[in-house]
Amino acid sequence: MLPSVRKANLMLSLFGMFKVPLIWYCRPQILEMDEQKVIVKIPLKRRTKNHLNSMYFGTLAVGADVAGGFLAIAKAEQHGKKVSLAFKAVEGQFLKRPEADVIFSCTDGKLIDQMLEQTMQSGERVNQAVTINATCPSISGDEVVAKFSLTLSLKAIQ
Repeated sequence: MLPSVRKANLMLSLFGMFKVPLIWYCRPQILEMDEQKVIVKIPLKRRTKNHLNSMYFGTLAVGADVAGGFLAIAKAEQHGKKVSLAFKAVEGQFLKRPEADVIFSCTDGKLIDQMLEQTMQSGERVNQAVTINATCPSISGDEVVAKFSLTLSLKAIQ
């Protein structure tokens, strides 16, 4: 069973604080997580803005990173396995200025399951692109303001 949203946020905060301080600095929050998706919010605040009062593209990359990787880590822990996770490639399309809090959604749970199964069976590194969509619901509803394709790279640790 995946961790509760509350526990997931604690895990994310500790990971950011001790392993990747930039994640902690941006203060992402997991809003929803299940077997198929994870939804992460990063607030638009002084520390996440650019000079145009929209979300800085580096912050958008942090949100895409968290949305693309957290589900894989949680699913691996659910199976009692440890994985080495990295991103090998990133492609981003910035469609509209995100001038409010941004919601990052990744719905590639089935793909991540397949990747985990493959790396656990073979012991080899597995690479697949996961898709993350970013929206600003408070100003543009479900309209996508940025799209990311991150090549997730997983390897089971023996």
